[in-house]
Amino acid sequence: MRLSRICWAGFAWLAGTQAVAAAIETQACRLSSRWLATVSAQCGTLTVPEDPANPDGRQIELFVARIPALSGTPQPDPLLLISGGPGQATTDLYLALRGAFEPIRRDREIIWLDQRGTGRSARLSCPTADVQDLDTATLDELAALVTDCVTALNADPRFYTTSVAVGDLEQLRLSLQLAEWNIYGISYGTRVAQHYLRRYPEHTRAVILDGIVPAELALGPAIARNAQDALEEIFARCAGQPQCVQRFPVLGERLTTLLARLLEQPRTVEMSDPITGKPETLTLSDRHLQAVVRLMSYAPLTTALLPLLLSEAYDGNYAPLTAQAYMMIDELDRTISFPMHNSVVCTEDVPFYRDADLLGLEETYLGNTIIDALTTVCSVWPAGVLDSDLKAPLISDRPVLLLSGAADPVTPPAYGAQVLENLSNARHLIGPGQGHGLAGVGCVPTLMRRFLEDLDPQGLDDDCLQRERPSPFFLDFTGPSP
Repeated sequence: MRLSRICWAGFAWLAGTQAVAAAIETQACRLSSRWLATVSAQCGTLTVPEDPANPDGRQIELFVARIPALSGTPQPDPLLLISGGPGQATTDLYLALRGAFEPIRRDREIIWLDQRGTGRSARLSCPTADVQDLDTATLDELAALVTDCVTALNADPRFYTTSVAVGDLEQLRLSLQLAEWNIYGISYGTRVAQHYLRRYPEHTRAVILDGIVPAELALGPAIARNAQDALEEIFARCAGQPQCVQRFPVLGERLTTLLARLLEQPRTVEMSDPITGKPETLTLSDRHLQAVVRLMSYAPLTTALLPLLLSEAYDGNYAPLTAQAYMMIDELDRTISFPMHNSVVCTEDVPFYRDADLLGLEETYLGNTIIDALTTVCSVWPAGVLDSDLKAPLISDRPVLLLSGAADPVTPPAYGAQVLENLSNARHLIGPGQGHGLAGVGCVPTLMRRFLEDLDPQGLDDDCLQRERPSPFFLDFTGPSP
């Protein structure tokens, strides 16, 4: 089992003097990812020093992709995409959300760079762990495995942080000879986007922040509380619907019972592996349950299944929940570079934890699991380069559109409101009942296009977004009630 398995599932999120950047040569390519359609693009590489302060040292190649505008006379300011995680490749983000950017692509090119350490950009990977299942690893075993990972890396993890990545983006802009561009960032990518705007406002025409992380926030302590709040809202929504509450009563109590049951004795399930289809004996532990509940809370489509899967497991049918857990955790393991993730959080988040932030976490369904794991990892992971102003609130007069899901379990609307306070030309849109990331929801793709066309966030008519509602709950495996 890879080092990034179950233990990590709970916490999947050097601008200096710039040399003259060489032009990037691109060629036609096809981009694909598991279960997603293949896309035609123009692909190339940007070569940068691993250590920006040592330009003659080790070089790494960063993957660049360009999706041409549909118009024969495109606008001169393309849209740059920045993905989340931290640790997700932006290529995977685009392939998953390409439809959300098609309205913008009518007259604007779409550009991205897989952030250093992710995807096709010198991805950082840990070797296979000796421990069979890291969900049963002690914190001491985790520290030993992370130490082995650091030793085995063919890279210096200190240089895979937000501060360095922002410098890479500016090198990309210079290489493409762009006077300015627009930026879309999601989740952790909103941190990168905010810092780029702080560093290079004159080259930033407009910014869209989706699932917003305030620059001053240390990710980690609030994850468990936000996840608990979102889950309670899901359960309350079910309790307010007669058919749902009749079919799935006392969901909170059932989850508490399930967690205690699996903590005492993980369940083994004879079933077809949901990834390979081969007969397997799979294990469902309390950490699997914590991870799958949190991950399913991210989007209305998976939230709609959550009461059903929890109730089936409570009644002794563990197979559906086990299958969902293994599929979601496998996808996380495949798409997130956890060494790169560690480089970010061990530099930008964990050092800023305060004791007061950690009080009361044991009252949530995630408990202290995430915090204990993060602090253990960062006790041995090398901290990297941190700009002195990275953690300062962003102050800007550039046009900014902020997007939040009202039911987001990791970056709630309050985070967007916090960032909005220091932006003088911005608008914060909140999607009713929506989860983490709004770009692909309903009319939001059209709203994003209008924003980039007019640069008038206050003039956007978001009535179409306010009519959106979360997916109805599944009452059985045939689907929601008519």
